[in-house]
Amino acid sequence: MTRQTARDGRGVIRPDGDRALRPEARQRNLISKKKPVYPVSDYLLDYLARYRRVVTEGADYDSLLRYAGAIPLYDEQGGDTLWSTVYFGPAEQAEIHDALRLTYALLKSDGDLSTVEHLYIDRVDLCLYGNTLPFRVRIVNALNENFDYFYIKRVDANRVYGLELEHILSPNRINYLVHGDTLVEEHIVGIPADQFIREAMPTNRFDEVRLAKEFVKFNERCFVRLLGDMHSGNFVIDITPDFEKMQYRMRPIDFDQQSHHWKKQVYLPQFFPQNNSVIELGMKHMTPRTMDQYQREERALIAGRLRASHGRYGVLMEVMREDLIAEPENVQRLAEQLAEHYDDPTFRACPTMGELVFASLERLLHDHKPASASLLQGLPLGRA
Repeated sequence: MTRQTARDGRGVIRPDGDRALRPEARQRNLISKKKPVYPVSDYLLDYLARYRRVVTEGADYDSLLRYAGAIPLYDEQGGDTLWSTVYFGPAEQAEIHDALRLTYALLKSDGDLSTVEHLYIDRVDLCLYGNTLPFRVRIVNALNENFDYFYIKRVDANRVYGLELEHILSPNRINYLVHGDTLVEEHIVGIPADQFIREAMPTNRFDEVRLAKEFVKFNERCFVRLLGDMHSGNFVIDITPDFEKMQYRMRPIDFDQQSHHWKKQVYLPQFFPQNNSVIELGMKHMTPRTMDQYQREERALIAGRLRASHGRYGVLMEVMREDLIAEPENVQRLAEQLAEHYDDPTFRACPTMGELVFASLERLLHDHKPASASLLQGLPLGRA
């Protein structure tokens, strides 16, 4: 099995013709253009520093671009993972690996180097199709061969807001750091949803209902905070064995489309055809009444997290409402759709994406009526 690659002027591997069909091209044009990268503003950087998200040491994205070559990475079945393992020259490897170990210590133990004395960098992979060409670092404990991953990416304001909103609004907590123009993220544990749909879908009614319930709640979470592009390649499923069957949790792993696109359906996972297998379970097992219950439950949980955020949500909104993270046309078009969706003219007066998110969340604090469209209203699967 062979694969050809080419290099651009910076030495970054780009896919050749046989890899030209990227995931976004398969979404029936919900997203047809690559999102531009938006810089982190000074106000956002001050917010991140306040909550200890900023570091001045460790590896940076540009240093990893100094790799000497790359080898395609395949999975255990010989399938192309769309990642390539990069390697560095002898003169640079020790320096880069030491910087990566320091980065891991900053991410996991507030910079305590004693926690990484017995760790070594086993592999650095480069994603060939991601919006920001991220690096994935595999770090191994020499004492017991246990390993972990973390990611080095170019910083993007939309993604930072997405990570921060996930930390505040969801049941999950996120570790990430900003180092200049570099974003460092921890690995989010779970089975990639596209792999789960292919290989591990539940076969009994009880687990099917639980999975469908989690998708309804995930759909609601994404829509009220305007997190887009949640097709099955961009979230994972975390499975917890319970004394009765399994518990499922869906966790986003890609935050590039946080509050950027103009189309309302982009923020509703139910409109992506890659998710149809899970959507069908909801249509099979749920009634409008149970769906309404789960949506209201999720809204109440999010409202509770906002109230318990000890002011962090308010400080974040002060920054996000002033920031420019999408073209004005995108804001205007999405505002019109949300005003129609909610039958609320408040959205039409919102000049930025941050204002739209704020209006949506403030509405949630006072109204438990479900926001996302029902899966049971005769909507064609996977179509906008």
